[in-house]
Amino acid sequence: MNILILGATGFIGSAVAARLLADGCTVTGLARNPDRARIRQPAIRWIRADLEKMTDVGAWACVLQGQHMVVNSAGALQDGLSDNLAATQQHAMIALQQAARLAGVTLFVQISARTDGAGADLPFLATKRAADIALAASGLPYVILRPSLVLGRNAHGGTALLRALASFPLALPLLHADSPVETVAAEDIAAAVSAAISGALASGSDIALAAEGRHTLASLVRLHRAWLGLPDAPVIAIPPAIARPVSWLADLAGHLGWRSPLRSTAMTVMSEGVRMDRPTPSGLPALSAAETLAANPSGVQDLWFARLYLLKAPVMAGLSLFWLLSGLIPLLAPAQAGNHFLPFMPPAAAMALTILTCLIDMALGAAVLVRPFARRALIGMLVVSLAYLAGATALEPALWLDPLGPLVKILPSLLLTLAALAILDER
Repeated sequence: MNILILGATGFIGSAVAARLLADGCTVTGLARNPDRARIRQPAIRWIRADLEKMTDVGAWACVLQGQHMVVNSAGALQDGLSDNLAATQQHAMIALQQAARLAGVTLFVQISARTDGAGADLPFLATKRAADIALAASGLPYVILRPSLVLGRNAHGGTALLRALASFPLALPLLHADSPVETVAAEDIAAAVSAAISGALASGSDIALAAEGRHTLASLVRLHRAWLGLPDAPVIAIPPAIARPVSWLADLAGHLGWRSPLRSTAMTVMSEGVRMDRPTPSGLPALSAAETLAANPSGVQDLWFARLYLLKAPVMAGLSLFWLLSGLIPLLAPAQAGNHFLPFMPPAAAMALTILTCLIDMALGAAVLVRPFARRALIGMLVVSLAYLAGATALEPALWLDPLGPLVKILPSLLLTLAALAILDER
């Protein structure tokens, strides 16, 4: 059986793909970078595609050729430079549903969310709700699955944030610490998709997926803290007024292409908690949060990830500020800054070279803040730093002994840039 999975490179989609491959299905996935996806998951047939550009029925004709069923696990939290929710979660999905009906697809499995309650009118849930309604009216056989907060061996978004919060030293700073949270294992979502594919779930089913028992956010973070092997710590309640600037900065980062789980959409949804308010049907597996974590013991890599997760934003911002200031400050007195070049070139050339290097520094500092340019900017920082070191060492080696250490200070900058490159990937 041929199954098309949208979002097969993601946290949920990769678990679904692994389960369907184990069931003997032939899986096709969509990816913006299929070459990289193929290295990671070679058993899947990959097609290059960008959902944002697939809002017409005709765009899906070749993709659906030979496919018997479709599983949609693609999604995004909030509009930004990297995501257009109306295009990807609504218009592309409606076009896919229409194309799937024309192609004779026998089942469409939609992995959605609870779309009422807090944040119901925000684009994240409004676009999902519109796609769900369209699917129910499309004439296609369908199953809609609505998972609660998803836990698994890997981490992304809210799950990654849980681990990061759990790793805080001394105390746990939490907003909405008493909000109720229900969870579901990624493997249980995959099992529900498998059940839908096999026909065990009736067409037209709309199913909430959550394990029995309800946590508070605080108790769930403490559970993850124990999983990481850290001693218990007191919870410090963060007032919403203090959290708003953080969400504002996270939203700003979203407009630059960064997908922070601290954006305002997540904070609005969490104000009411993550709860389904209806039981999961009997017969579907539902591991508790404790059982899910116990089945996936943590290693030192999980502790490293948790501690680095929230440091990523300050690291990128710090590098940006360092390079912006290193370019701006010399421009305040360019003639003085260019004095080092005077023994080797005329004053006009020294001035031109000073201004050029300042502009390069500022361009790199600005570019690293924009997610699509960040990798190239970080590599540029490495290249330029090494060029500065090589040039200064050749022309004026005494700078290594300068009391202010202008060359020595480049070395920690190089190391921080390498660290930023190491943690840049999102999935």
